[in-house]
Amino acid sequence: MNGSAHAGGPAETNWSGNYRYGAQAIVRPESVEEIQEAVVAADHLRALGTRHTFNDIADSVGELLVLADLPDRFDLDAASGTVTVGAAMRYGDIAARLQASGWALGNLASLPHISVAGAVATGTHGSGDRNGTLAAAVAGLEIVDGSGNLIALRRGDPDFDGAVVSLGALGIATAVTLDIVPTFYVRQNVYLELPWQRVLEDFDAITSAAYSVSLFTDWSGHAVEQVWLKRRVGASGAPEAADAPGAYPVASASRAEDFFGARAATEPVHMLPGISAVNCTQQLGVAGPWHERLPHFRLAFTPSNGEEIQSEYLMSRKHAAAAIEAVRPLAALLAPVLQITEIRTMAGDNLWLSEANGHDTVAFHFTWRRDQAGVEAVLPALESALAPFGARPHWGKVFLDEAGVVPSLYPRMSDFRGLVGRYDPRGVFGNAYLERLLS
Repeated sequence: MNGSAHAGGPAETNWSGNYRYGAQAIVRPESVEEIQEAVVAADHLRALGTRHTFNDIADSVGELLVLADLPDRFDLDAASGTVTVGAAMRYGDIAARLQASGWALGNLASLPHISVAGAVATGTHGSGDRNGTLAAAVAGLEIVDGSGNLIALRRGDPDFDGAVVSLGALGIATAVTLDIVPTFYVRQNVYLELPWQRVLEDFDAITSAAYSVSLFTDWSGHAVEQVWLKRRVGASGAPEAADAPGAYPVASASRAEDFFGARAATEPVHMLPGISAVNCTQQLGVAGPWHERLPHFRLAFTPSNGEEIQSEYLMSRKHAAAAIEAVRPLAALLAPVLQITEIRTMAGDNLWLSEANGHDTVAFHFTWRRDQAGVEAVLPALESALAPFGARPHWGKVFLDEAGVVPSLYPRMSDFRGLVGRYDPRGVFGNAYLERLLS
């Protein structure tokens, strides 16, 4: 094998620094054939992407494969409305190349820095009542299974719905095919101090008021601190017609000062108080290409406010108001370790291990201070408060699941275990994380 390796144990951490990988070596294959060789030769290995996970999901007692040195791949097929990209490509890089060709992805996560394969495998998402998760846009996958075979799967194949959000348990993804749409423009406005009463009374109207809506709160006080609205507009900056695909009826810019009782921000803001908005995407209603507005952060900047930990819980959207009321009494408990919570919605899907499987979804995303012990101390109360709503934790973020109920929240979990047995009969891709989940 020609790919380089770091032997003797990687002294490397994830993006935030809260998790140190314990694998014996990091290997950087330079071709799909080298990936196949590595899988056949290994007892244990896992793929390691941009390291934006916060737990041990990507670790291995054997080797970690970093795919960044694979040959570039970007195959745009306008006739089928898809693009096939290398698994290690970042969404921000994919987006720039699509935009240059007049195409777009339907949605993006808040960070454009994440790799396509890692985001898809963990069910990562953006926002918008009508928008699916990033995994829902996957039309095809190419993976190296546990026997070293290169397997191509397409939407509609018997195993496809189980293989997209796979937690890395089925193989090493080498390429991902994504649905694309003609390019579009977006303007972003931020509103301040949205009363909690209006959130509870008008939640559906609020989240359907734009293409993408995010509510930011620390759970204290009488109001949500910020609401970020990303509205589709024409190239001129004017709102799209209300009946255009993906468009929403919106207030004109001249009346933007009132949004369900919130007032419009008059200068760019960061979602965390006292932090410069320089690394955030442009606000104040200035129209721009989709890939420069849908994420919260610009690709050219490091997005984090220092070191952090993240948790996220997703549940049926019908429980949104009740779940909010269950968490608000925990504000004082969460305050010492909480930086901010983001509330978003997305459309449901049929992918077996998608956190949005089976229903339209609301997500509560918690950005914590990097205090592992402090975060783990408050999670039991938070998870208990959300348990009545069948809340599913994000696969790549910190959660405890002390009662061991997470597998039962996925109706196709037994089928997924069978899929793992077929695709990885030797257990090459197994690790402690999967043992907890699949045993």
